Amino acid sequence: MGVTCVSQVPVAEGKSVQQTVELLARRLEALGADKQGTFGVDCETYHTAATLGTQGQTGKLMYVMHNSEYPLSCFALFENGPCLVADANFDTLMVKLKGFFQNAKANKIESRGTRYQYCDFLVKLGTVTMGPSARGISVELCSQVEFCPSHQLQGSGLCSQVEYCPCVIANDCWNLLMEFMQSFMGSHTPGIPSVFGSKHDSTYSPGDTMVQYMELFNKIRKQQQVPVAGIR
Repeated sequence: MGVTCVSQVPVAEGKSVQQTVELLARRLEALGADKQGTFGVDCETYHTAATLGTQGQTGKLMYVMHNSEYPLSCFALFENGPCLVADANFDTLMVKLKGFFQNAKANKIESRGTRYQYCDFLVKLGTVTMGPSARGISVELCSQVEFCPSHQLQGSGLCSQVEYCPCVIANDCWNLLMEFMQSFMGSHTPGIPSVFGSKHDSTYSPGDTMVQYMELFNKIRKQQQVPVAGIR
């Protein structure tokens, strides 16, 4: 995968979440983007069991996440902490660790929607939901890899032929990502993700995308019912 930016888009004035998603989709299609299937990212919250926490201190939260782009992987993240990448059996392990980590089931949140391909970019428009309620809109923009018969890379249950990724250093391609986002997000184009600041010249990884989704989901959870300027 290439460098990715995950952001939230406010609901357009006088429109629903679904109508705003359709508006953004029409803008992408007008640019020449093609639909490329669907995607899903989900997040469940676990907190340390009361018996483990020190009296008077708040227990730590751990987020267990899945991404349809990596169906054989599971991601476990702590806020301001490391991102652990494990196989899908990690969910079974969490059940066995219920004496240490308790699942806050009411806090499950996910983003699902449509993938769009435009040249070297992959765009994912998602509706963020908690339970039956739509809570917001997510946009994920990723620079794409180039494929050719070269070295094999095993991942996501498939064998891909990968020679070169045009954007794997986050800070080297931010201006390019921002310029493309402005073409369909306008004034709601996001600022540079905080995760980019810690990457410097190191290679971008799928875990960095999951950190951005974790931050987005936590932001949406905490948002209050206050007026927000929608897109036009």
